Amino acid sequence: MQVEATFPDLPPAPLQLRMSRSSPGRYAVHEFAKNVFDVSIVNGKGQPLTATRPDPHEWDVANHDGMVVVTYKIFGDRTDGTYLGIDDIHAHINIPAALMFARGWFERPARVTFVQPPGKTWKVATQLFPTNDPLVFTAPNIHYLMDSPTDFSNFMLRTFTVDDGQKRNGPPPTFRIALTHDGTEAEANAFARDVERIVREALPIFGEFPNFETNTYTFLSVYLPWASGDGMEHRNSTSLTSSGALRNPGQRSGILGTVAHESFHPWNMGRLRSAGIEPFNFEEADMSDDLWLGEGFTNYFDGLIQERAGFTPLDGFAAELAGVINQVTLSPGRIFRSAVDMSRLAPFVDAAVSIDRTAWPNLFISYYTYGQAIGLGLDLSLRDKSNGKTTGDDYMKALWARFGRPGQKEPGKVATAYSIDGLKETLAAVSGDRNFANDFFSKFVEGRQLVDYPTLLARAGLILRKRAPGRPFAGQVQLAGGGSALRVTGLVPWESPLYKAGVAQDDQLVNLDGTALSSMANWDEALMRHKPGDRVPLRFVRRSGEVVNATLVLDEDPRVEIVPVEKIGGILSDDQKRFRESWLSSQRKY
Repeated sequence: MQVEATFPDLPPAPLQLRMSRSSPGRYAVHEFAKNVFDVSIVNGKGQPLTATRPDPHEWDVANHDGMVVVTYKIFGDRTDGTYLGIDDIHAHINIPAALMFARGWFERPARVTFVQPPGKTWKVATQLFPTNDPLVFTAPNIHYLMDSPTDFSNFMLRTFTVDDGQKRNGPPPTFRIALTHDGTEAEANAFARDVERIVREALPIFGEFPNFETNTYTFLSVYLPWASGDGMEHRNSTSLTSSGALRNPGQRSGILGTVAHESFHPWNMGRLRSAGIEPFNFEEADMSDDLWLGEGFTNYFDGLIQERAGFTPLDGFAAELAGVINQVTLSPGRIFRSAVDMSRLAPFVDAAVSIDRTAWPNLFISYYTYGQAIGLGLDLSLRDKSNGKTTGDDYMKALWARFGRPGQKEPGKVATAYSIDGLKETLAAVSGDRNFANDFFSKFVEGRQLVDYPTLLARAGLILRKRAPGRPFAGQVQLAGGGSALRVTGLVPWESPLYKAGVAQDDQLVNLDGTALSSMANWDEALMRHKPGDRVPLRFVRRSGEVVNATLVLDEDPRVEIVPVEKIGGILSDDQKRFRESWLSSQRKY
């Protein structure tokens, strides 16, 4: 793609042109400058200017005449929410991955003109402000420009409106679905109906829509075989990409799950933002203490939205929650780090790639998952404490009233970012119990304890129990067969039976209690001859070649499942039924 950027009305000082190193919704460093080439810089008279390069991301331009015009080409072949994807049917543009900016000039407005590729008649889908020309758009400042992904293609367009019941100066907001996929018009219609159901189910959690600039919100939806799976939130839009197809029921379910997640973000993250990432730094990695709330609570509520909207059966929702509880309960990372600590690690894990091995499987729990477990625990704790009168929905409404609604004064910026103290104070106000709020945060957010999930879930007639009681367990270890042994392909979890036996990554498991381990079937068969507590001879070979004869002391399988009480012969009481319906039934009013 060729880009021409003009910077007028400049002071005499050198102009510092930059390519971003980060992108809204991403927290790691992404070196977008690597794809820039064939750079030409001239002044207002078209005379060539020379740029110096103080670092790989910057072009410093001196001796200009008050105007600088830079022209360059940029390569992009990844269709997702972070990068730039260009081919013969579309340009899916994440602005920080495509456009240079001028350091120090983020308060300036911008004007963007899209030029049709030869022989194409593409349309533009974006949250940028429209003009009378369908190929020309504006942004009130560079913050907003950088937060405005754009799809330039021959997309299918579907729209719907939802009235949130609030008094407005104009009509209710319009939701636009710009869909590029290899399917049919009928599939597009069905997808639009489901997106509307999701939006309508998200609305009651906050009680009102944000003030969408231009009174529109846009789903930039690209489902093509070569697209990469992603969902990326922005102030008045979201970038949704997947290699899945709407015609495939299993893939469509995952696509709608991402829609539900992103439909919660216009409030949470779009305008409810942590002080750690507001304003967003486009030159460095961005660190927040609070992604357990920004992403984790969004994970929790997107599952709840799908359940309430009727997309997920109760068994499926219960299985999702059980998976989250298992992951957080059994992960060694909780030994070392709280949810706050995990949030701070986002620059190292959020689509960041390292070529050296790390200990992340033993040291890190995704803030998406950890926060989802906390969101579940807080919602159920509030409901339990108040007998259903106060809920997690109420907490999100209160956060919105305190930080979100007053924070949307200027496009591209959040005026009232929150801190962890503000989150805690809001919980104290919602629950009417400061001790409860302080205790919850100190134990479960800033500490490393877990809520009493069995007791809380039982209020809804959901039984949390071991999924394989009495079954032997050596640890959740990745093993690969082939040859005469099983190779340990991942880190061995801290304090698991295999860890205590001395087994490490890249070791070869050769023999368990007389059974040669030439396949996973052999491993399972040998394990199942024993019970928890048994001491079993294990022979393995370290990657150094040393042969080790060890003793494996088996545990009981600690993993749990969640089942409705009525599915295991119990009776759902009236109180449990009321609690469950209040929690999981549709909240729609409009």
